[in-house]
Amino acid sequence: MKDISKVIKLHVDTTQNLFKVPRASFVSTDVFDAERDAIFNHCWLYLGHASELTKPGQFVTRTVAGRNLIFNRDVDGQVNAFMNTCPHRGATVCRDRAGTAKNFQCFYHGWVFGSDGTLKSQPGKESYCEGFNDHGGANLVRAPRLEEYRGFYFVAFDQGIVDLPTYLGNAREYLDLVADQSEAGMAIVGGTQEYSIRANWKLLVENSIDGYHAATTHASYLDYLKGTAGALAAAPLSGVGRDLGNGHAVIEYTAPWGRPIGQWIPAWGEQGKADIERIVAGLTQRFGEERAQRIALKNRNLLIFPNLIINDIMAITVRTFYPLAPNQLHVNAWALAPADESEWSRKSRLENFLEFLGPGGFATPDDVEALQQCQAGYENVREAGWNDISKGMGKAQPAMDDEIQMRAFWTEWNARIEQANNAR
Repeated sequence: MKDISKVIKLHVDTTQNLFKVPRASFVSTDVFDAERDAIFNHCWLYLGHASELTKPGQFVTRTVAGRNLIFNRDVDGQVNAFMNTCPHRGATVCRDRAGTAKNFQCFYHGWVFGSDGTLKSQPGKESYCEGFNDHGGANLVRAPRLEEYRGFYFVAFDQGIVDLPTYLGNAREYLDLVADQSEAGMAIVGGTQEYSIRANWKLLVENSIDGYHAATTHASYLDYLKGTAGALAAAPLSGVGRDLGNGHAVIEYTAPWGRPIGQWIPAWGEQGKADIERIVAGLTQRFGEERAQRIALKNRNLLIFPNLIINDIMAITVRTFYPLAPNQLHVNAWALAPADESEWSRKSRLENFLEFLGPGGFATPDDVEALQQCQAGYENVREAGWNDISKGMGKAQPAMDDEIQMRAFWTEWNARIEQANNAR
């Protein structure tokens, strides 16, 4: 790895409450290469949700940090993550995106693997030595680490990484607030939304936990709500930002839009009001009034370092993204919902999800344009070399529209890149 110490060096001045990030870190191919090793090879990365594997034999295939994986529940009920590569000659074993299978057969030479990854058969077996696979070397290779928290499955490619609960740390509180929304469990609804952005991946990290840009970038959405009869509740756009440690961060806030888990708006009528009153009563019975009100009425934009975003707002979206180049990233997003919610709640939730969070909604095209304009602006990096994310620095409790969340991410990012750079 090349020495990139000058490229990644943050400018942090606590006496002046200044925090600046070098724009070269958004355009440098050396930084891009360093990130793949120092961050994506050594962090827990979101793979999928338990609700995607409800039946024995069910599977989905995913790309995580450039690795093609089979995420499945085998016929005995165990959840697995296999490298989607044949141990024979390296072909992709499972070419379907999702399905149910007792076995996986490599199309190239016909090797067959059970849903537990074990080699079952191969053509010309008599030509191999006796005990050919006694040590398991011809089985599908497992991802080095696979762990789960509250239905969220993560993989890591560093065998020596800390356990997942330790890694999540204070972020577990906010995952719990999502997972506790249904006693029957949470479930991924529908398929995967995928799109690419011509921008650096770290720009989407910042954007996803940024409460500062909504009033300007998403003014059209706020105007739309104001102009739609009954679309707003009597709740201000107000809250706090928090550094959760380990690079994780969150903004938690009230907002005027409807939340099918607990904030009614007049446009939803009496049926919606009755549904939401029932939901909040159930939450109150399970958790007490204070926690129930927090689950029902507070919005959360949560970052799990480095690249998992859970937006629990007018709907819930789970989003991951990976760099393809210094100026390009690929996004995967899913809608998450209570598994047992009513038909009305589900309809309202998905309308909210598509209206604001989907690729064709109010928010995403605005954000894509903003990120791509930032990336274009970095062409002037030699003359205009710094981003400023000092807002709220020095406050005892930064607000949701301050920038402590971004500083939390960049501090961890810098530490990991710097450590790898020094160890080279």
